[in-house]
Amino acid sequence: MAAAAGLRALGAKGSGWLRRGPWAPLTTGFCSGGPAGIGRPEPGPRPTIARQQDGIRSIVLSDPKRRNALSLAMLKSLQSDILHEAESQDLKVIIISAEGPVFSSGHDLKELTDEQGPDYHAEVFQTCSEVMMLIQNHPVPIIAMVNGLATAAGCQLVASCDIAVASDKSSFAMPGVNIGVFCSTPAVALGRAVPRKVALEMLFTGEPISAQEALLHGLLSRVVPEERLEEETMRIARKVASLSRSVLSLGKAAFYRQLAQDLRTAYHLTSQTMVDNLGLPDGQEGVKAFLQKRKPVWSH
Repeated sequence: MAAAAGLRALGAKGSGWLRRGPWAPLTTGFCSGGPAGIGRPEPGPRPTIARQQDGIRSIVLSDPKRRNALSLAMLKSLQSDILHEAESQDLKVIIISAEGPVFSSGHDLKELTDEQGPDYHAEVFQTCSEVMMLIQNHPVPIIAMVNGLATAAGCQLVASCDIAVASDKSSFAMPGVNIGVFCSTPAVALGRAVPRKVALEMLFTGEPISAQEALLHGLLSRVVPEERLEEETMRIARKVASLSRSVLSLGKAAFYRQLAQDLRTAYHLTSQTMVDNLGLPDGQEGVKAFLQKRKPVWSH
């Protein structure tokens, strides 16, 4: 319920999606929401590719020529792919990855010049913030699969995901200070993923950290050789997809809610969540299956 409310609060909208088969694209066209021009992405091919099979949705940032920059069009396409049928029981987990040697270079600097103006800039940062909050408020776990460089808002995207798996050749940076633009919005996600002094060194110097350093500091869940990246990410995704969606959704929402609370409030909140969990059909199924020494059969 909390996850659904969060999605509604972020303005989830219906769109013209086509019925799909296994690993078929979720959609064939990108709707910009209005005429091209200031405040709207240019018309053209969607900069993301989304497919779904066996409860696992794969969203690929697919603009390698522009280093998968989080342009307004990219952000809106990513937002649409994440929101699509978010409440469907067929969706269990989402993987976000990218084509090319750069996971994402962050915002498209061509959109940040004074030619666009403050209204356009505000739309870019507001949309980006909505996408990052959407990841946390989404009812299913979202995994980043990183193979390459992730900088600024690209690093923010990794930090915002629930789980992040990276190849050992990946690196991460907040280089905005080098061009006179402090990474203030990326710092929100980064500062919640790594220790303060690590975040501030990245933000103040703009220098990159390696995948192993990112793992050490908590930005990543695990690091694997490049040739094992997809295999390991899919292993995690399949495990998540094999579990009860309703239980994971309830647990994810409670986990993020309690983080902002004092200790007593956090325990009060999560104690009630445990009671609510036991009231779910899958909660009772899991307990009974354990006691009866059999595998649980989840409702979804």
